[in-house]
Amino acid sequence: MIQKENIIVGISIGDLNGIGGEIVLKTFEDARILDFCTPVIFASAKTMNFFKTHFKSGINFHNINNISQLTTGKVNVFNCWNDPVKIEFGKEDVTIGRYAIKSLEAATKALKDNDVDVLVTAPINKHNIQSEDFKFPGHTDYLAQQLEGESLMFMVTESLRVGLLTDHVPVKDIVEHISEDLIVKKINTVYDSLKRDFKIGKPKIAVLGINPHTGDNGVIGSEDDAVLRPTLKKIKDEGKLVYGPYAADSFFGSDNYKNFDAIIATYHDQGLIPFKTLSFGQGVNFTAGLNKVRTSPDHGTAYEIAGKGKADSSSFKEAVFTALQIYKNRFDYEELTSNPLKKANK
Repeated sequence: MIQKENIIVGISIGDLNGIGGEIVLKTFEDARILDFCTPVIFASAKTMNFFKTHFKSGINFHNINNISQLTTGKVNVFNCWNDPVKIEFGKEDVTIGRYAIKSLEAATKALKDNDVDVLVTAPINKHNIQSEDFKFPGHTDYLAQQLEGESLMFMVTESLRVGLLTDHVPVKDIVEHISEDLIVKKINTVYDSLKRDFKIGKPKIAVLGINPHTGDNGVIGSEDDAVLRPTLKKIKDEGKLVYGPYAADSFFGSDNYKNFDAIIATYHDQGLIPFKTLSFGQGVNFTAGLNKVRTSPDHGTAYEIAGKGKADSSSFKEAVFTALQIYKNRFDYEELTSNPLKKANK
């Protein structure tokens, strides 16, 4: 891994009928960000010029058909298609879903080929992207297949990090997915990410219970006692600072979360409801555990405000800066772990 002064950020444009185009424009209208990175938007010149005109943006795009044509200090647009696209803000459209996947696939290929250093994904519609060729519930599952490592949905801000044991799983199936192997794998992924991606030397992790009140000694379910507690004890006996299970209903309201470097929730809403309540608009969805860095904003396509110029770009901008910081942290970590003398002198 080579440290770069100007990191190349690949951007998949997401659902064209949503707010993706708007928040990408708003993020890079501040030219100061180009001092830190070089963005490459995977879409088309025609599409991005449509957004530019519609939102009255002053951005001047540098259009390229090959990554070798990329220019630093510019907002580059990599042409993934040349045909005109009918954009109807706020409308769910299967055709638009296909363009979202074209963008994602091209950006992911560039990431795998080291043509871009990090990937930031604008929101997609999980329904209209489905096809015979693309059967994934979202970005995380697709990238887990495409990239090396053990993926984990990790919602992060500067002061709050929430990982998930299970992510896009129906509530009725959650317990079936939770096993000792899964718990160990996910906790290790969070632990390693905290050290490598966030520069935390001795991570302290809390794990939330599966059942209300962590089962109340078997009165409200046996899974916490049968699976979760013994597995956490094994992990803690290995020397990791892992605590729990904690009753989820009071954990965040009591501010207990502030005592930990990360919290692992057992299912999607258990973790994301408090995370988004505490940090909405500033949070970032980071796919931890992969050999490449990918982030996204903590919101969806927001069809109800698409095209109206009302979208808040804060979370997307945070996603860009988080990707840059994690990329730099990984470089520092690899330098430190590969150089024992530097580690000893630190």
